[in-house]
Amino acid sequence: MNTHTTLSIIVPCYNEEESVPLFYAETVKQEKFFGEKGVELEFIFVNDGSRDKTAEAVKVLHEKDKRVHLISFSRNFGKEAAIFAGFEKASGDVVVLMDADLQDPPALLPEMYSHIQNGYDSVATRRVDRKGEPPIRSWFARRFYGLMRCISKTDIVDGARDYRMMTRQVVDAILSMKECNRFSKGIFGWVGFETKWLEYENIQRAAGETKWSFWKLFLYSLEGIIAFSTAPLVLPLIFGIIFCLAAVALLVVTIVQAVNGYDASVLTTDCIIAFAAGIQLCCLGIVGMYFGKLYIEIKNRPKYIVKEEF
Repeated sequence: MNTHTTLSIIVPCYNEEESVPLFYAETVKQEKFFGEKGVELEFIFVNDGSRDKTAEAVKVLHEKDKRVHLISFSRNFGKEAAIFAGFEKASGDVVVLMDADLQDPPALLPEMYSHIQNGYDSVATRRVDRKGEPPIRSWFARRFYGLMRCISKTDIVDGARDYRMMTRQVVDAILSMKECNRFSKGIFGWVGFETKWLEYENIQRAAGETKWSFWKLFLYSLEGIIAFSTAPLVLPLIFGIIFCLAAVALLVVTIVQAVNGYDASVLTTDCIIAFAAGIQLCCLGIVGMYFGKLYIEIKNRPKYIVKEEF
């Protein structure tokens, strides 16, 4: 059985002024369990350029509990940067990543830690339903996970949350991946290690509003596809083959109609031009997205800039 001394709780925050004190109050309820195990808690709130008083709310907690720490960015760098910053700051030999809105129930922490003690390297969570979500968003989310399983070798589970507890070895493996274009769900699966999955029903936010619109989730899904699959780069070849076959078929139709006295040249030409233009634009867009990510990586800019830290 493994023995650990510190559990680092990483909490990315963006406009979570109302949720921060609620999250802290619920999480410290698990303190008795960890105290009996000889485990100290460490809270790391990462303020991702919030426009409300999230930083002030964390400072209030820090005044009464010095285990509470803050990393405040100079602007909004995105949740992936906040997650990476939290991992870099965490000093614990066990680390857990949680959202501040209490959709990641703190009541699961003792069970998660027990599995770590029993030899698992990582304990991950997934939702068994999507109650409260717009139906169209749920449908697209399921299609995304299905697509990722088809085109990527990385293990990405349907309904997986970022809520995950890891040993220091897993955290160090994640930190060794330095790319700027990050997709944590894919990274968690890519690094491997033995993972225990826990399931729970979807929980509504305790306060505030979700920061993930349909458009943001769509862009985030594209990040995941590009970061962990090269399959889209094969699409231009597939489209090219389809176009060639379609062109041959249209040519045959045109010849047959010409033999029968019909003039189909105008229709055939228009179809070919429109089809070819669409395929070319689609292929250019796919290649452009990959080149765009490569351009960002080559510049090697910092993933985030810290404005304040304690």
